[in-house]
Parts: sequence; structure tokens; C-alpha cells
Amino acid sequence: MRQLSAVDTQFLNFETSTNVANIAGLAILSGGLTRGDLLSLLARRLHLAPPFRRRLALVPFGLDHPYWTEEGRIDLDYHVREIALPAPGTDEQLGEQVARLHARRLDRRRPLWEMYLIHGLSGGRTALYMKVHHAAVDGVTGAGVLAALLDTSPEPAEIAMAPEAEPEERIDTREMMARGVANVVLNPAHTVRFLANAVPHLDEIPVLSQLPGAGLVSRVTRDLAHRLSGEATVPALPRMTPPRTPFSGRISGHRRFAFTALPLEEVKQVKNAFGVTVNDVVMTVCAGALRQWLLKHDALPDQPLVAGVPFSLRTPGDASEGNQVTIMITTLATQVADPLERLRAVHDAMALIKDRASPAPARWIQEVSDMMPSALTGLAARAAFNLFAGTAGPINVVISNVPGPQLPLYVSGVRLLSYHPVSVITDVSGGLNITAFSYDGSLDVGVIACREMVPDVWVVTDYLRDALSELKLLAEQE
Repeated sequence: MRQLSAVDTQFLNFETSTNVANIAGLAILSGGLTRGDLLSLLARRLHLAPPFRRRLALVPFGLDHPYWTEEGRIDLDYHVREIALPAPGTDEQLGEQVARLHARRLDRRRPLWEMYLIHGLSGGRTALYMKVHHAAVDGVTGAGVLAALLDTSPEPAEIAMAPEAEPEERIDTREMMARGVANVVLNPAHTVRFLANAVPHLDEIPVLSQLPGAGLVSRVTRDLAHRLSGEATVPALPRMTPPRTPFSGRISGHRRFAFTALPLEEVKQVKNAFGVTVNDVVMTVCAGALRQWLLKHDALPDQPLVAGVPFSLRTPGDASEGNQVTIMITTLATQVADPLERLRAVHDAMALIKDRASPAPARWIQEVSDMMPSALTGLAARAAFNLFAGTAGPINVVISNVPGPQLPLYVSGVRLLSYHPVSVITDVSGGLNITAFSYDGSLDVGVIACREMVPDVWVVTDYLRDALSELKLLAEQE
């Protein structure tokens, strides 16, 4: 049995009827995949996807973080489902179906994943929607789960079945409770560690960075630490105050989902023309799209939107399980009308947070999560969500760009055409999330939103294409 980390547990704790911690992907396939093919593939490769074989074991009274326990036999018939779209099977119909599926919480009595094979798409295509609870995977481990099902050629690789596993050592209820009590006793040490490690990073922690004097305390503490260690200091972050937007505040339990594919070659053309990074271009394209949407709704703030940008804390070769992720905050220059000036502003803002993260990535999410006794973390998470539900929140939007393989992939011999991430929205992070995944020459984007806040989510994908075209035209003039 493996215990969930404090961060993993937080993804369980913040769930409510409206805040749901599913992360997912929508794979568009060229067609021909059957449920029998999928069941057969999973039966052969399930041992390569550990999160698919585990379910939660809760500690009585919430005294400690839950444990993952190996499920003896996985009921694939329950986890793998099959549905069909009505004619004509448009992308908009598919997005609507995915939005409904994504809003449903997973059953915590079972391994925390579900898979839907969706037929009836136009052009003879098939879709595969797979969702996993964020407590079980982060972006890197989620990609590993996906990779277990994929092949680099139409001929599926021969993978030996896993040998019969030894019975797993179990922790009985009394031992769980004893460990939980011990962790409560040791909790003041967690608090001391948080104060020592997090104070230098106060200016990059959402919420805390807005407190009066947070930037000064952070800068003085960092300078002192670097003076004592002899290392070069890192730059200070500007104070970032998120403006109010139509997608700020308490979200509903309903979702909208839209997706599009942008030519990766065009993104690289802009990158090369202006000496920036692919990620700078992606962030600027998102900023341009958000600016256009806000202008359409007569809601563009005078100050820039503040984005949360997830960063992996894993080092090369790190195969550890659980969530190893932090989130940095940056401005999006949505108040800048000129697209080239916006690109330069985004580049400068992203360079600043990279300079901050490169010497020692901030692990404030882990530190904050570790600081509190497990029995109180659920109450604290819900209190924080209630606190920010009526405000602009600590950030306006989450934007993520995940690099992927640049070669064709196959599922049981069927070509994967595109793969669109389906991420998380919350009361705290805002009712809109844009996540991109690069695959085989394309930047596949998924936009998930609160249905009541952003009912016209497909317009956002139109604006993404417009923003890239605008930058591409400027690149061609260089």
C-alpha cells in the first residue's frame, strides 16, 4: 500500500458538487476501433498503468492521508463504456458530450478512472475519452498511462502479460490510525518547515502574494538567504492583482468543452522570427484569444489578466508516483492591443518566472499542504473556495502547454489523429482552462469552461486560430 501525499489528498478534499478534479484527454481516431479491441488491449497492458489498478483506502476519522490499495480484479466492463453521437456527429456535438462526462465525479469505491469509446463522428472517425482523478496522476504520470495504450506503428507491440502478483501487504485500521495520530503530533514540525521554505517565495504564492508587505518580506528573506549561501539572487516578481472577469467566482456544476488543432509549424515560425520560445507563443495566442472574447463581451479590464501556469517539479528520470507539480503566476498582457508588443510582454513575464524557478523550483503547494493536519485539510480547502467564490480569485485562468511526441501513434492499429487535453476548473482558479498538447506536427488544444460563465466556448477556439494567424502574418513580414 502506498500513501497519498498531502498534495494528492488536496485534490480529493476540494471536490464538491461543482468543483471536480477529473483530468482527461480526448483522442480523435481515424476509425475502426471497437470496444472489444479496447478491452483486449487493456487486459494485456493494465499492469503498465498502475493508477488503473488501485482504489482508495480511507483512514478512519480522516486522521491521516488515504492509501492506495491494489484492486485484486479490475472490472473492465464497468470502467470501459461505449456510446454514440446522433447524426451528423459534429465536433460541437462531441464537445457537448465530453463536457457532460467530464462534469461527473468518479466513484471513490472503485479505481478512479473511466474510459468512453464514442462512435458516430463525422468522417468515419471514432473518439476515446479517458478521465482519471487528479489525486492519482499529474501531467507526467497521466502521459505515462496514455503511453501504455499507444504504439508507434499500426502493428501493436507484443507485451508479455504481467506475472501473478504477490498478495499486497495490507495495513490494518489500527495501524492506519496509529500512524495518523503520530503525524498529528509531528505536525508543528511541518509548519516550521513551511515557514522556512515558503517565506522566500511569498510573492509567487497566489493569495499570499496579495498581502501587504508580502513582496518586501519575500525579497528581504531571499536576499539574506542568498547572501549566506553565496549564490546569486533571483529577480523579484511584480505584484499581480487579478481583475474581475465574467469567468471569475463560483462555478456551476456544468461544463462546456471545445477543441481545436493549431499548426505547430506556424507556432515555430513565429518563435523563430521573434526569438522567443514555443511556450511564449502559446501563451500569447491564448492572451490574444482571451482579449478578443472579453472585448466581445464588453468586459476587457484595464489591467492584465493573471494566469496560473503549471510546472512539473520532476527531474529527468524521475519516475516517482503522485503529483509533483507546482503552479507559477504570470501576467498575460491582455490590455495590450498590439500583438507584437503583447508577445514581447508575455516573453518578458515568462522569462521572469523561469528565472525564479530555475535555481530551486518553489514547492509551496507541497509545503502548504504538509503544514496542516490531514483531518483539517478538507475543511481548509472548502473554506478557501468559499472565501474566493465571490471575488476575482487569486488567478483568472489556467493555461498549460504540454510537449508531446512528434510522430504518429496508434491504438490497437487505429491511427491517433489528435489528442486534446480536458483539464480542471475551480472556484479558485477561475471558470476557464486552456491546455495544449503538441502531437505529430499539431498543437492540440482543449478549452474547458463553466457553462454559465462561458457559454460560447467554441468562439474561444476561433479566437485562438485568429491570434496565431495575426502573429504568423507579422512573422512573414520580418
